[in-house]
Amino acid sequence: MGASSWPSAEEVDNVRKVVAKMSGRDHRDVKFVVSPYRICPLGAHIDHQGGIVTAMTVNMGIILGFIPTDDGQVFLWSKQFLGDVTFSINEEQIPKETYEEPGWGRYARGALYALQTRGHHLNKGIIGYICGSEEHSSGLSSSAAVGIAYLLALENANDKTMSPEDNVELDRVIENEYLNLRNGILDQSAILLSKYGYLTCVDCKMKEHKFVKFAENKQSQGHTAYKILLAFSGLKNCLTNNSGYNSRVSECQKAARALLEVSDDGKSNPLLCDVDPSLYEARKSKLSLELANRARHYFSENERVIKGIQAWASGNLEDFGKLISESGRSSIYNYECGCEPMVQLYEILLKAPGVLGARFSGAGFRGCCLALVDARCADKAAAYVKKKYRMVQPKLANEIPEDRFVLICEPGGSAHIRENIQGQD
Repeated sequence: MGASSWPSAEEVDNVRKVVAKMSGRDHRDVKFVVSPYRICPLGAHIDHQGGIVTAMTVNMGIILGFIPTDDGQVFLWSKQFLGDVTFSINEEQIPKETYEEPGWGRYARGALYALQTRGHHLNKGIIGYICGSEEHSSGLSSSAAVGIAYLLALENANDKTMSPEDNVELDRVIENEYLNLRNGILDQSAILLSKYGYLTCVDCKMKEHKFVKFAENKQSQGHTAYKILLAFSGLKNCLTNNSGYNSRVSECQKAARALLEVSDDGKSNPLLCDVDPSLYEARKSKLSLELANRARHYFSENERVIKGIQAWASGNLEDFGKLISESGRSSIYNYECGCEPMVQLYEILLKAPGVLGARFSGAGFRGCCLALVDARCADKAAAYVKKKYRMVQPKLANEIPEDRFVLICEPGGSAHIRENIQGQD
């Protein structure tokens, strides 16, 4: 496989021109953050419980063009959203406080909050223009990609050197502390650590990762054996506005307490990763139906991840795909997330020609489903999904632009800074 095809020279030039105009500076002074979207083939809904997850990025995401400011002011425009965002790096950022500016500014403020609260003093702000396809982002972790983009820009403007692992933690602060979203470190780790052509595997308890290379076989030599299909439901609710996500996290922790026989006294905060599998087997019958389902998903998903890593390393896409589909079923019936349009989209993908496996991309309350598809059948699969989804959800389907309905993607790389970028490199 070659390098990722994203971003294109045209996308980059458009951002460069806007930033140069905003700042009154030479276009050659513009720097860029490239922050891709991520997918999670296996390891769904278990990162917040310290589970093992797999991830990769795709060749689309966020571009943030920026120029440092000496006066400490942050001034931002967005391609997707109206209004501008302006604040000083010397302002104390307070979670949940309402600011008189567009809501999309909370991610930039969250990045400043994370840096402030972790002792990183800043002297310079940025003038920036953020560009990403909001229509394409639902379910692909656009929030983490955006948060990471602002972190990298502010760090670069202030000559701060941070490791990817440092920024995984800083983006966790944005998500957990500033935005009050109780997710784990899957999204940040995928976006900051992914390596083109590899499956990124993250132990969320130990905060360790490794890369697993896909084993090319005789059938796949000379071409990419698989493509990533992203099918959009037309549902766009913001995850931070959906109580279902945080409630599932609470239920998983209740299951951990029950299995460990720890009282809910507010002093202990066990996770399902703290429960030995043998203890789970011995005590699972004591759980209520709801908590039993959450625990069943956690332990079975961990097993799927381990099997999936082995399948990927051996080049067995069929087995890897079957595990993805099993993960999708467990998300629906054990984790009990999703909604009718998303479940319908998932079931349609399972029947599409060449699809090896499918599941929700994200929690399934909105956004898209992902599928691993034989590269030779990707176009046929996309056409099939469009036709069938229109039959079951005509109103939602008609609201999706034709060129954004089903996307055929390739793997991407990790988030990084580029200076004086000239499109592909």
